[in-house]
Amino acid sequence: MRDVVEIGLGKTAQRGYHLDDIAIVPSRRTRDVDDVSTAWQLDAYQFGIPCVGHPSDATMSPASAVRLGQLGGLGVLNVEGLWTRYENPAKILEELAGLDEDARATKRLQEVYAEPIRPDLIAERVRELRAGGGTVAVRVSPQHTLALAPVILDAGVDILVIQGTIVSAEHVSTTDEPLNLKEFIADLDLPVIVGGCTDYKTALHLMRTGAAGVIVGIGGDEWSTTESVLGIRVPMATAIADAAAARRDYLDETGGRYVHLIADGDLQTSGDIAKALGCGADAVMLGEPLSLCSEAPAGGAWWHSAASHPSLPRGAFEAASEPLGSLEQLLFGPADEPDGQLNLFGGLRRAMAKCGYRDLKEFQKVGLVLDR
Repeated sequence: MRDVVEIGLGKTAQRGYHLDDIAIVPSRRTRDVDDVSTAWQLDAYQFGIPCVGHPSDATMSPASAVRLGQLGGLGVLNVEGLWTRYENPAKILEELAGLDEDARATKRLQEVYAEPIRPDLIAERVRELRAGGGTVAVRVSPQHTLALAPVILDAGVDILVIQGTIVSAEHVSTTDEPLNLKEFIADLDLPVIVGGCTDYKTALHLMRTGAAGVIVGIGGDEWSTTESVLGIRVPMATAIADAAAARRDYLDETGGRYVHLIADGDLQTSGDIAKALGCGADAVMLGEPLSLCSEAPAGGAWWHSAASHPSLPRGAFEAASEPLGSLEQLLFGPADEPDGQLNLFGGLRRAMAKCGYRDLKEFQKVGLVLDR
C-alpha cells in the first residue's frame, strides 16, 4: 500500500514521488553498450529511439519533425499551431525568438495564435511531412478533434495524437457534444495516442477507449505554470508507475492488448529519460530539451502549447539561448558538457548497459531506490 498522509482532520493525501526523488539500481550483470537496443515500436511503426517530439511550435516544424524521424524518433506537428495558421510563419518565429521573458511575450503569443486555423494548410503540412519519408504524426486538442479530424484524416496521417493538459475518457458537458473517445477511435484504422493523464484510473479508462498509446504527465518543467494556474502538479515517477500498473491490469483484462506509455514531464537529461523508462514508460515526449538544438524553429526560445491560450495561458515564455548543438548531437552526442543534456539516448544506452539490460522492455524491470 502507498503511504497515505493525513494533512488535516478528515483529509488525507497519497504520497507521490518525482523523478528527482528516485534513482536506478544496477543489477548483478552489466552489458556491452553495443549490445543494447533502444528500439521502440508503436503499432506497425518502428523507431530507433523512444523519443516523441512535444508538439510545440518552438521545436516542431515540418522540417524538424522530419529530421527527428530521420534520426529514429517520432516528430509530432501541432495542427492548431502557427504552421496551420500562416502560409510561412518563419518571420513570426524569428520575432518570437527575439522576445524577452516578460508579460509582453505572453501577450504576443496570444496575438499570433489568434489567427484562424486554415484547413488547406493542415493538408499542406501533412503533405510536407509525407514528403520527408518518415512516419507522419500530428496533434490535435480534444476540443477541436471532431472539427479538424476530417481534414486530418483526408490528408493521410499515420498516427493521430489527441493531447490536452488533462484528457479523460468521460468528459461531461452541458453545452457542447463531448468527444466520445471510444467511439471516435473505433471508427479509425490508424493508431491514436491520447493524454495527458496523471493517475491509475484515468490511464485505465483511456486504455479502454482503444488508444494505442497514453501520454502520462502534463509536460511539466520549470516553464510550465499549470500548478500555479490550476493547482495541478504531477509527481512523474508515481504517475508513470501507476499508469504501468493500469497497463498490466488492462493486459489481463483484454488477454494481451498492450498500450504504450509516453512520459511527458520532468525530462531534461538522459538520466531523467532512463528513470522514466525504468518506472514503466515505453517512450518519452521531449519539449524544452529539443529547443536547445540548432534546428529548433524558434531559435532556442521555448513555450508550451498551452502558453498561448487566449484567456488562461499555462506556460511562461523562455527567451532564446545559444544552441547546445545539432539535433543529432543532442540525441546521440558527442557531449562536451557533463550535465546530461547532450547525447540523451547515448546516455540511456549506457544506463541500460550498466544495469545489464539489452532492450527497453527488459529495462522496465530495473530496480529503483528512493533516495530523498
